[in-house]
Amino acid sequence: MKQPNIVVVGSMNMDIVVKTSRFPGGGETILGDELHFISGGKGANQAVALARLGAQVTMVGAVGLDSFGRTLMTAMADNGVNCDYIKITEQASTGTASITLTPDENNIVVVPGANTKLEARDVKQVETLIQAADAVLLQLEVPLATVEYAAALAEKHGKFVILNPAPARPLPESLLRRVHVMTPNRTELEALTGIDLDERPLEEAVDKLLDSGVHCVVTTLGSEGSLWKRRDGSLQRQSAYRMEVVDTTGAGDAFNAGLAYDISADRGIGDAVAFAAKVSGLAVTKFGAQDGMPTMADVETYFHE
Repeated sequence: MKQPNIVVVGSMNMDIVVKTSRFPGGGETILGDELHFISGGKGANQAVALARLGAQVTMVGAVGLDSFGRTLMTAMADNGVNCDYIKITEQASTGTASITLTPDENNIVVVPGANTKLEARDVKQVETLIQAADAVLLQLEVPLATVEYAAALAEKHGKFVILNPAPARPLPESLLRRVHVMTPNRTELEALTGIDLDERPLEEAVDKLLDSGVHCVVTTLGSEGSLWKRRDGSLQRQSAYRMEVVDTTGAGDAFNAGLAYDISADRGIGDAVAFAAKVSGLAVTKFGAQDGMPTMADVETYFHE
């Protein structure tokens, strides 16, 4: 299998994680168990996960001129990510994500900070790297105009575009038609399509995205696994692996990284979804979004590949 070469354009955050037994109710104060500061952000998480799997990865993101930014840069470089094109700005502090983590679930509040300063011209600087890459991996925690420009640049050079539409927001058709694979979870699928999945079939929402121009939709469903469908195909299901859950924070990012890795290694979408399920399954067994990302050796050892 060839070494995938992937450019990730996305967010970089410091995750401020509180571990507690349950979520507080409205207006309630409870005692937490632990406090951790962990390198995160969807873009950074996915870049680190790809590097740990063995991909050649360039990160395009933005941090502030502060200690959080320095920590994030160091963590990514230590994991083998090319950080030469990360923007350091004085206009905003490094983005943060405040995460409340219970034994079964998590909730997250993101303050974008420097992520909002990532511009199209910052992506333009890596055009030659995009031209040499196999794929471009995108999310929605940076300005939409920047995401659109990155997708357009990838299309210009005939590169595969994977979009993790989180957090979900209305997307222009000009972007959707450039996306080869979109990876919404159930909540994001509802937000993107306006279809209530408690009332109508999930496949109806998937078809609406496909009709808007997306080539393939892979919907992640947590412990229920994932579903995927191409424009010319039927709905397919991938089961989740039953693991001892420690931290679900990076599960979606691990899934996207595994998917991007296998697609960029010229595997078919079915094989890529199956591999992504293994990567995300292992990711939840360790604490911390980036620290929990498995290596390729971890995947091969656990699943006897």
